[in-house]
Amino acid sequence: MAEAADFPGMTPSPARRWLRRTGALLAGAPLLAGLLQLPAATAHAAAPAGVKEASDGGTVAVAVDSLSPSAPSDGDTLTVSGTVTNNGKQAVTAAHVDLRVGDALATRSAIDRAAKRADALADDGVPVDGKYAAKFARLTPGVAQHFSISVPVDKLDLGKDGVYPLGVSLSGRTSAQQWDQVLGVQRTFLPWQGDEADTRTPTTVLWPLMSTVHMTAETRSNAQQTPVFLNEDLAKEIAPGGRLDQMLTLGKALDVTWVIDPDLLASVDAMTGSYRIRGDDDTTTAGTQQAAAKRWLDELQDAVTGKEVVALPFADPDLASLAHNGTGVAGSLSQLKEATDVAATTVETVLHVTPSTDFAWPVEGAVDPSIVKVATSAGADKVIARSDSLAETGDLSYTPSAARPIGGGTTAVVADSRLSRMFEGDLTRASASTLAVQEFLAQSLELNLQTDKQRSIVVAPQRMPTASQARALAEAVTQLQGGTWSQPQQLAAAAKAKPDPAASTKVPSRSSYPASLRKRELPRSAFEEIADTQDKLDNFKVILANEARVVTPFGRATNREMSTSWRGRSGAASAFRQSVRTYLDTLTGQVKLIDKSETKLSGRSATIPVTVQNNLVQGVGHLVLRLTSTNQTRLEISGEPYAEQPITVSGGHTTTVKFSTSAKVNGQTTVIAQLYTEDGQEYGAPVTFDVKVTEITATVMLVIGGGVLLLVLAGFRMYTQRKRAAAREAEEADEDGPDEGDGPAGDPQKPAGPQDRHSEESGASAGADDPEQPSDESPDTEAESADPSGTGERVDR
Repeated sequence: MAEAADFPGMTPSPARRWLRRTGALLAGAPLLAGLLQLPAATAHAAAPAGVKEASDGGTVAVAVDSLSPSAPSDGDTLTVSGTVTNNGKQAVTAAHVDLRVGDALATRSAIDRAAKRADALADDGVPVDGKYAAKFARLTPGVAQHFSISVPVDKLDLGKDGVYPLGVSLSGRTSAQQWDQVLGVQRTFLPWQGDEADTRTPTTVLWPLMSTVHMTAETRSNAQQTPVFLNEDLAKEIAPGGRLDQMLTLGKALDVTWVIDPDLLASVDAMTGSYRIRGDDDTTTAGTQQAAAKRWLDELQDAVTGKEVVALPFADPDLASLAHNGTGVAGSLSQLKEATDVAATTVETVLHVTPSTDFAWPVEGAVDPSIVKVATSAGADKVIARSDSLAETGDLSYTPSAARPIGGGTTAVVADSRLSRMFEGDLTRASASTLAVQEFLAQSLELNLQTDKQRSIVVAPQRMPTASQARALAEAVTQLQGGTWSQPQQLAAAAKAKPDPAASTKVPSRSSYPASLRKRELPRSAFEEIADTQDKLDNFKVILANEARVVTPFGRATNREMSTSWRGRSGAASAFRQSVRTYLDTLTGQVKLIDKSETKLSGRSATIPVTVQNNLVQGVGHLVLRLTSTNQTRLEISGEPYAEQPITVSGGHTTTVKFSTSAKVNGQTTVIAQLYTEDGQEYGAPVTFDVKVTEITATVMLVIGGGVLLLVLAGFRMYTQRKRAAAREAEEADEDGPDEGDGPAGDPQKPAGPQDRHSEESGASAGADDPEQPSDESPDTEAESADPSGTGERVDR
């Protein structure tokens, strides 16, 4: 009865165990009677004090490093190995490690309570036969000593099928307490299924294969678009012995459902070719792990062939953050839809298998109505929840099947929280791992024994288990699948299993969402930043000749900005979002207007050149360049306040376009050049410059004045020459005399009269004095250099 009180929910022990323990007590009676020849009252008072002191001091630590087999059957020999360490200040003598088997635990809650007192000192009954013990003459303080005990299972006196608490205790003496006493204990569980169970429980184990964000939005400008990685962390994870390498090695030996983030596949696949690693100083170095990446992908392809593969949306978006903080930001749900659409294509391309994409998996399986709504908005109709979120509200005495219809054609696949959370925490020590494996098997067997009704159970562990956690989980699954009470099942089959009509289908309210999870969510400001980046990307892609070179890497980077892996890393998440935006700004800035200095117009009409530069490797188009005069009274462009011309520029080139202008009065006018997309959105920064209008400049006046002077001098010379020639002709005529019949009017040799000479000279003079008019057509200016214009740039007629 005392043992039953120590272990709530225990069933009565078998008769033969009672007889054996009674015999042990009788055998020890003479020793107790003669103990130090003290009076009975003194002896009874001393023993409890010694036990209490040992308990308070934690004198000896007992660690169970291995227990094999984990779930024994008839004919097996149980081997328990571990270490004992004397943490006290006094040596322990006559020490021995014993095995103690308690009464079977009747419920899963009883297992929980026993696990909480795994190392509490208490009377767990008499040890198994004394010859199955490890003995030490002396335990020196601070020194760990190994032990190993092997005992046939039939010597453990196990009764009916069930879960038995197994205590491994260290007893001994100290100089202060010269009697045998328990100085340390470690309890674990021994699942016992003598024969194969009448009903096996179909159990689905999710094997998550995902990582943090590793790729940036940046790609090199070569034809292959060489990707740039944040660091070498992914290379370390897939290298032999790395976390993801161990996940792959362990998982391929199990019958599990692979749950994969397509971003991980895309990242490793990118590493199989040329890639770069960004350094702290913003430089990049060449990656060298192509062989490791190819090996890992080849092994993964083999591992998943013929297995069930579930693809989460690309980069595993944080559904709860999106539901609570992102739905009010335009475009956020569209990002989730794009991440879902690209998931299947990525998995099929890299692994050559067709995945299921109709499952959504919120963080830790915590759900509320808003999360379910967001999760199903992109096409999923099954939500992986957990039983500590979608909990039972009735009085069911057993764990129901995982599938629960929650309305709207959506099925909640509820993972068992006890089994799913068993491998959290630090499992680097062998003892911690062994205890987790044994408790997992105990809970699974107890669940199967609850009822003869067959149920489908799902185990959904943490998304990114450590290597030690993964090893412990793999060991537990290996033992489970080799046991006699469970059988593997695919996730799709568990979702289609007939729901238990008595199981709860009520999704908890939004206020019930755990505060510990809510404080780690992405804030609304994160989704606003993502939306701003997307708007800028949408404005940029319309001008590109090959938009896929930009849209694809930036689209995937935007998905990564919403990743669940940012939880608890708000600083790193913000830095990543900023890096994406900065790189996009760098690209958009490669298409720009060349700055102009002050421009001078000589005359009332001229052309103004404006140069557009494209430093991208691809051509751009669908752009319009608008030139606007801020003072159309002083300067008009093409007869209007502004003029527009379409722009197309090849990659790595510049182009110059010219605008006709008309000046009405002299003076200075500010002109604004601005690029626009064809739909009227401003693109890039404007270029503002001043135009100074002068109808006739001093230089032009000098040129014209000089020309007029030359014409006058030429006319005067012609007049003088003609006058001299006429004088010579007159002298010759006086010498010869006039002929008869000849008159002044009809003589062909008669020199021209004064009127005639005046007419000729006037004609010549008029032609020479007629200057070129400002309105005459002027030649086009030369193409402007791509370099910034110098001070006082002049645009002449």
